[in-house]
Amino acid sequence: MEHGSSGLRRLGREVAKFGAVGGAGLLVNLGVFNLVRHVTDLPVVRASVIATVVAIVFNYIGFRYFTYRDRDKGGRTKELTLFLLFSVVGLVIENGVLYAATYGFGWDSPLQSNVFKFFGIGVATLFRFWSYRSWVFKALPAREAVADAESLLEAESKKPRSKQRVS
Repeated sequence: MEHGSSGLRRLGREVAKFGAVGGAGLLVNLGVFNLVRHVTDLPVVRASVIATVVAIVFNYIGFRYFTYRDRDKGGRTKELTLFLLFSVVGLVIENGVLYAATYGFGWDSPLQSNVFKFFGIGVATLFRFWSYRSWVFKALPAREAVADAESLLEAESKKPRSKQRVS
C-alpha cells in the first residue's frame, strides 16, 4: 500500500504543479487573446492562435523548470520537438472549438468568444497533460523501483545454484 499511496501523492503534486503553470498560462492566454482582439482588427480565431502561441512558450518554461524539473533532461531537442508537436495538436483542439462556435454557430460576442476559448483550453489541457507526461517530460526511474530491482538481483545472486548432471 505504501508504494500506491506514495505514487498517488506524487501524481497529486504533479497535477498541482501542472495546474499552477497551466493556470498562469491560462491567464496569459486569455489576457493576450483579449488584448489582441481589442487593439487590432484581427479575426477572433487569429487573435486566439497568437495568444495560444504566447501561452505555449510561457508554459514550456514553466513545465520544464517547475513542474517537470526533476524529469530526464537528456535530449532537449527531442523534448522541445515533442512539446511543440503536442502543443500544436492542443492549439488545433483549443482553436477548433472556438472556430466551431464562432463560424459554425455564430457565437462571436466577446463573452461568447471568451467562454468558448476557455472551454477549448480545458479540452486541450486534458490532451496536453496526458501527452506531456507520457511523451515529453519522461520520468526518470523511480528510486523505489531501482532499489527493489537491486535487492532482487542481490537475493538471486545469494541463492545456491543446483548442479545439473549432463549424461
